[in-house]
Amino acid sequence: MDLQSVSPLKFAGKNVLITGSGTGIGQTIARKFAEEGANIIIMGRRKEPLDYTTNILEKIFESSSPSAKVLSYPGIDVSDENGIRSMFKDIKSKLGKIDIVINNAGVSGPVKIFPSSTFKEFRDCVSIHLSGTFWTSQHAIPAMQHGGMIITISTFFTEENKFEQRPYRFRTPYTAAQGAKNRLGEALGWELVDKGITSIVTNPGPVHSDRIYKTVYPKAAMEFLRIGGYPGVTAQEIGKYAERFFSIMGESEEVVDAGIKGLSSDILKARNDDSVDSKSLAGSLSGLLKKTQEIAEKIQNNTRKMITDGEFLTQEQVGEMVLCLADGKMNRMLNSRVIPNDRVFYPVKPIIGSNVSMIEDHSILNGKVIVITTNSKEQKEISRVRSVASSLMEFGVKQVVILLSTNQNELKEFHTHSVDFLKDDEIAKFMNIVRSKFGQLFALIHFTGEFDYGRQILSFQGNEWQSLVDNFINIPYLVIKEGVKSMSPDNSSNDPSKFKSSTGAIVIVGPDAPVGKVSGLLRSRSEIFRGALRPLITTVNQELSDVLGSSIRPYLILSGNVEGRQPDEDRLTQSIINLTTNPKGLGERIFYIDEANS
Repeated sequence: MDLQSVSPLKFAGKNVLITGSGTGIGQTIARKFAEEGANIIIMGRRKEPLDYTTNILEKIFESSSPSAKVLSYPGIDVSDENGIRSMFKDIKSKLGKIDIVINNAGVSGPVKIFPSSTFKEFRDCVSIHLSGTFWTSQHAIPAMQHGGMIITISTFFTEENKFEQRPYRFRTPYTAAQGAKNRLGEALGWELVDKGITSIVTNPGPVHSDRIYKTVYPKAAMEFLRIGGYPGVTAQEIGKYAERFFSIMGESEEVVDAGIKGLSSDILKARNDDSVDSKSLAGSLSGLLKKTQEIAEKIQNNTRKMITDGEFLTQEQVGEMVLCLADGKMNRMLNSRVIPNDRVFYPVKPIIGSNVSMIEDHSILNGKVIVITTNSKEQKEISRVRSVASSLMEFGVKQVVILLSTNQNELKEFHTHSVDFLKDDEIAKFMNIVRSKFGQLFALIHFTGEFDYGRQILSFQGNEWQSLVDNFINIPYLVIKEGVKSMSPDNSSNDPSKFKSSTGAIVIVGPDAPVGKVSGLLRSRSEIFRGALRPLITTVNQELSDVLGSSIRPYLILSGNVEGRQPDEDRLTQSIINLTTNPKGLGERIFYIDEANS
């Protein structure tokens, strides 16, 4: 008998999986579905929070749905495909099917300027938010039937409005991953029509949670102080001991005093300097802690001022919102859409354009050092690299160095090296070699390459999907980071003040728009990684110009157009050269060059 047909509870007999459901929003969503009679599947990395959530759900079932059950899967990381695959195999054997998947798992990731994030920190954050959503959705589908739903929780901070693009300073991996995740949710809606499974994305915006109050805001506040400087403590020390500051923030006076005393002792030992006494340093550290809390509260209050009623959503409200989106009629109407429930009115400068102004005088390029990189092995990208490199040499560039992942004989007429773009130490080593041998880097140009839009996104397996994420998100971040460091006077990211006197241009050439008769399905697939690069470039630019006071300008070029015409290769080369020649002369940062009038 169909339990839903005899129960007044809306989701009686439905099987609902919520990722990251041991605490916070995930736990609240699980509780909301349990109150409506659903069987709940919870999962996460830590066992203790899941055990606590299980107890909450079982108490709900005792009073309202005695036949409902909880399945708990501790030790499951959504970025671990093998773990996800094994979990779904077990779920299917026990429940037979899954009706609703809520992609909720996430982490704050590094909250710092992008040159200071390690490559591992960046990749791990992207892997949890983006790949975790992909793996969970992909492996859930074989256990889903017609009428199944995938609801993904993301952020509206990556959405563009007209010719704007919202940055999210100190959150580069989070921003890039969420941008791609929004577009992935749209693409899944298109791909799953034949199966009768819907996919929608919701962006709840700021929510009352420990992650914001105890992690994101304080970390952002301390990053401001690390960059701007604080008397008595160096930027390097603030960065090194940040986690210990956060561990005592908001604790009792006794805990704070003991923590400050221990920090002071360790810093003095590391300094090996007798000129500063422990009492004086402890005073500086106490002041730093207090200032961090003040700035964190200011960030929070400034965000409130951009909300109509001045209030963040509660976790209960987010739970209710997800419950509404899981309503059959509502869900079908909103299939493949990103629902902007973020209520923050966030004003930004227009930075998207379609035309790079022509420049006649390229004499500034004379004697400069420029690096061109690509991880692509496609002949089209190799030809583009050759075209740009040849043009630069004609304008008197002192040295063009090309870093490839393929055989360097492909471009033997130039100074080339083969590198592994997934080894950050190798990229840094080559950038240092270029700097020491030829001089300070003036510009960096990176080609991401393309992927097959004709292939179903859900058909990409294991290393294939990871390769896409690396090519279009992780590697662009790494080459930007190392390029910026190589453009700074001391080639280092340890002292943020050094970036103030740096200048240069970075041009990322992203994947082309699809060509020919373009369906909504093809367009949705093409936008996944273009949708990651836009917020990545925007956030990097804001950090460089507004936070670090640097004159380095990163740009993103997206070739192709909405009509499906072939990209204009000559225009692409000219646009790259012009951006490299006059990086500070333009207000736009993202260019759709084939949408421009001829």
